[in-house]
Amino acid sequence: MTAVPRTISALHPLDPLAGEEIERAVAALRADGLPSSATFIAVSPAEPEKDDFEDAVRAGWRRADVIAASGGTITEALVDLESGAVLERRELTDVQPPLTVAEFNAVEDAVRTNPLFVEAVRRRGVEDLSLVDIDPISIGYHDLEYERAGRRLVRILAFMRPHPGGNAYARPLEGVFGVVDIDTMEFVHFEDREPVSFPAGDGEFRAAFQPHLRTDLRPIEITQPEGASFQVDGYEVRWQGWRFRIGFNPREGLVLHCIGYEEDGRVRSILHRASIAEMVVPYADPDRPYQSPLDIGEFNLGTMTNSLMLGCDCLGLIHYFDVAYVAPDGSPVSVTNGICLHEEDAGMLWKHTDFRTGHTEVRRARRLVISSVVTVGNYDYGFFWYLHQDGTIAMEVKATGIVSTKSVEKGETPEYGKLVAPGLCATNHQHIFCARLDFDIDGRQNSVLEVEAVPDELGPDNPFGNAWRSVERPLRTESEGQREIEPAHARTWLVANPERLNHVGRPVAYRLVPGDNTVPFGHPTSFQRRRASFVDHHLWVTPYSPAERYPAGDYPYQHRGGAGLAEWTAADRVIEKTDVIVWYTMNHHHVPRPEDWPVMPVARIGFELRPVGFFDRNPTLDVPPPEHACG
Repeated sequence: MTAVPRTISALHPLDPLAGEEIERAVAALRADGLPSSATFIAVSPAEPEKDDFEDAVRAGWRRADVIAASGGTITEALVDLESGAVLERRELTDVQPPLTVAEFNAVEDAVRTNPLFVEAVRRRGVEDLSLVDIDPISIGYHDLEYERAGRRLVRILAFMRPHPGGNAYARPLEGVFGVVDIDTMEFVHFEDREPVSFPAGDGEFRAAFQPHLRTDLRPIEITQPEGASFQVDGYEVRWQGWRFRIGFNPREGLVLHCIGYEEDGRVRSILHRASIAEMVVPYADPDRPYQSPLDIGEFNLGTMTNSLMLGCDCLGLIHYFDVAYVAPDGSPVSVTNGICLHEEDAGMLWKHTDFRTGHTEVRRARRLVISSVVTVGNYDYGFFWYLHQDGTIAMEVKATGIVSTKSVEKGETPEYGKLVAPGLCATNHQHIFCARLDFDIDGRQNSVLEVEAVPDELGPDNPFGNAWRSVERPLRTESEGQREIEPAHARTWLVANPERLNHVGRPVAYRLVPGDNTVPFGHPTSFQRRRASFVDHHLWVTPYSPAERYPAGDYPYQHRGGAGLAEWTAADRVIEKTDVIVWYTMNHHHVPRPEDWPVMPVARIGFELRPVGFFDRNPTLDVPPPEHACG
């Protein structure tokens, strides 16, 4: 799909920015005195505050939030895209912006020619430096002397490709570590430890290098001869009662806005906004404590969005959305087919057979899929939102790509990882994601209730010991809203509107149902935990504040920790009968296995939001039966 030039006045305030809008925002800030040498970090749609939202839609606001860096100063600005005026501007000097792709490439180029690094590589028998890859990774913070000096830093890991285009992670340059000052491109710390032998395997996973490919797979064709069942108007989508808007920004990537359900001629609100707002990948090797990147806040995850391909990333009748972000030099970068929209068969929706008459009623389910894929160094992540015909909203992250590796000598048994191939260890780690869910269940005055199954004590009222109840407890303040999963009590959480009752007299609600999850194993006092303190609880609830967008804070790069949710919730604000934000943390626990090498099959983690009394009955009774007879 080719991007079509858009008229600014015809756009919705939440629509992703087009390339020409990014250019206009950059020009406005430069005209306002930004140095020509400044690096642009992000240009994003400026989302109206909720109190101003309806006015912004009626007026057709198109505004952009711009972040740029120059000489140790961060400039934040709000630009009106129609007039080109800079409406607001402020400078910050005590924070570090995310690592840009330009800095990543510059660090790799500088390290590859640094005499210290070249000598260390040659000690390992490597002469062709073109085969050496250097991965700059965020440094975190560990209160080391060179970290306290206020420099902008990055750590490096090094690998050698077995041959041009080969898998570099198959041959780690073990024992070569360094910290680079990004501004000077000099090492502020460097280690050349005792070399470790290269693993023998080449880790090749490309089809052209496999000894044979399966021949017993037959084609699967997915056709919709009458077209798709969804309707797309710009970035608004309608499907099976659902209405919502597609959004995108360079930090979070894919965002969903204004999710509602159309019933009896009106749209009932459910979520004003939904995104994955932060993620952290803490590694367990004490020799590499710095491996704990905050991929969204430290790398601008949206700028790593893939162009998706029909038949590969998405299958069926697809509608693609192009997206764009700003390059460090201020030029727009377009991503063709950055977001994929399609519907797919989802198995059985419901069924019942009357065993006396033999009559059967069955319905097939469909779901609408909204997805994007990003590549962060060695890992790839697919972000999938699903809308179901029964009113369920589901979110799933699919992790794949290549595990982070280190070389070990023959006969060595790794303590903090597993051998995935002879001489090659993949370190134990976790992938922890935090979803930001701005609920508006039939309006903005919502409450959150914790729901648990509680068995009755044995006694006269429970003589056979089978009785249990579903007990609800309201969460009234932010401290009460910091909760953990508890499978032993089937714990879930309801987001309800106490001012809207259904036909059985109960508040309309949606239930947050956890999926696969666990707890972090880094020590609570570690910098790893302090910088990503959102991992401390599976559930956080806060009152809506337009300034509170990112659970690890606005600028986590080299931050000492304690920002974001940990800081905001210290006020212990009221979260009952108000406009609530629910933050859900999900933790994929990864102890690597040989089957994860040389490329990892998709691992899934997610959650569901299920209607509870939001509808008065099964909302899918009007789904027609299959065309062929089923009973």
